[in-house]
Amino acid sequence: MTDQTTRFDEPGFDAAAHARKSAQSLAVVQAMEAALGAGANDMRPYFHEDFRWMGNYGCGTKEGVEAFRRNWQLPLRAAFSERTYLTDRFLADGDWVSCFGHIEATHSGTFMGIAPTGRRVHVPYIDFWLIRDGKIADNWVNVDFPSVLFQLGEDVFGGRGWEAFDRGETAPPAPAQEGIHA
Repeated sequence: MTDQTTRFDEPGFDAAAHARKSAQSLAVVQAMEAALGAGANDMRPYFHEDFRWMGNYGCGTKEGVEAFRRNWQLPLRAAFSERTYLTDRFLADGDWVSCFGHIEATHSGTFMGIAPTGRRVHVPYIDFWLIRDGKIADNWVNVDFPSVLFQLGEDVFGGRGWEAFDRGETAPPAPAQEGIHA
């Protein structure tokens, strides 16, 4: 059982044991990230036999290490070379680890139908990992593919992204009903 239901305010909570567990979980994830960054081909040492990789729309869901390799790791390598993984911050809480960061890479292969441009791109990501038996069992991922596509000249929002509000080009809509306050 994981400590995902741990209540820090419950009697008997062992803060030192929780800190040790958090450090162990973080070490698992950091070892996996180092292997990815070094171009490792065998990720089985880092992933649990029941591993699941669940990405946002456009990234897909991978059931198992082989599906992760075939449907994420290899396509990413085919589309982007000279990759550098730059994690800005890790957070660890017992069996859970999360991070946010980005990959710096060169668009050297076809990506979502876009032929190689040779451009350097910034690929933002957020990850949440659940560690079980000393390995990564689940990985919830959000990779900002719309941002990557925009860097390659494709605006998936067709100019209707809410950045237009931020630039003052378009007025943001407000609720139509009386009494609703944004």
